Amino acid sequence: MKDPFGREMTYLRVSVTDRCNLRCRYCMPAEGLKMLRHEDILSYEEIVDIVRAAVEFGFRKFRLTGGEPLVRRGVVGLVDMLARIDGVEDLAMTTNGTLLAGQAAALKAAGLQRVNVSLDAIDPARYEQITRGGSVADAIAGIDAAIAARLAPVKINCVVAQPPDEPAGDLDLGLQGLEPAGPDARAVAAFAADRGCQVRFIREMNLAGGQFSTVRGSKGGHCPSCDRLRLSSDGFIRPCLFSNLKFDIRKLGPRQAIRLAVAAKPQAGLTCDDRTMNGIGG
Repeated sequence: MKDPFGREMTYLRVSVTDRCNLRCRYCMPAEGLKMLRHEDILSYEEIVDIVRAAVEFGFRKFRLTGGEPLVRRGVVGLVDMLARIDGVEDLAMTTNGTLLAGQAAALKAAGLQRVNVSLDAIDPARYEQITRGGSVADAIAGIDAAIAARLAPVKINCVVAQPPDEPAGDLDLGLQGLEPAGPDARAVAAFAADRGCQVRFIREMNLAGGQFSTVRGSKGGHCPSCDRLRLSSDGFIRPCLFSNLKFDIRKLGPRQAIRLAVAAKPQAGLTCDDRTMNGIGG
């Protein structure tokens, strides 16, 4: 299924909740945000129906996101249901890892193939500061559990500041074997190398300001090759992270919402001022 610019759509990111057990400074305010009502959140059965429809249109790659997907009760069961759908070839999850240690083995057994774990610092005090109270020991335990469960490749997502704190050129060099700029990024890179994990450096984004860049170590943020749609936890298909366009699954039905989202996908991201990052699974 191609968008108006000839890009084949094969990837759906599925936000299962807007809730998170951390309060990362670049994602939400210290007091948190107004959460969606329980009845507004898609049920697991609705998510399964949407994924089935996406498979019919040629989507093959699916990623569970949040908020933090592991705070939602029964998410292992959702993984099991999705993994059984014929045509789901790649099933992954993005998580902050703090709840992963106790669920990694069960997720693998249910059919999850791999995980990306957000890790912005190794120093306990810096991690606690960035996440407003999180424990880096819990995140590391989750990463180690994922490695042990063979949720491979385990990828580390590290958010870095805008220049001049961590220049893009230095980050590029870091992925070529040299040290990236910034003590937190350097420490995360060393940790990932020690664990045999892949690391991706992601610049802080500004949805309303339209500020984003290509992810170091991934094709994320590279608009000409974008092959993804996003499903928000309240039931909207969004053709682009940096766009206010959205299509209501419950009103239109999964197939029509997907068709309209693909047809409306912009050539490049602009701005999004009607949703915060935690609600889109950014």
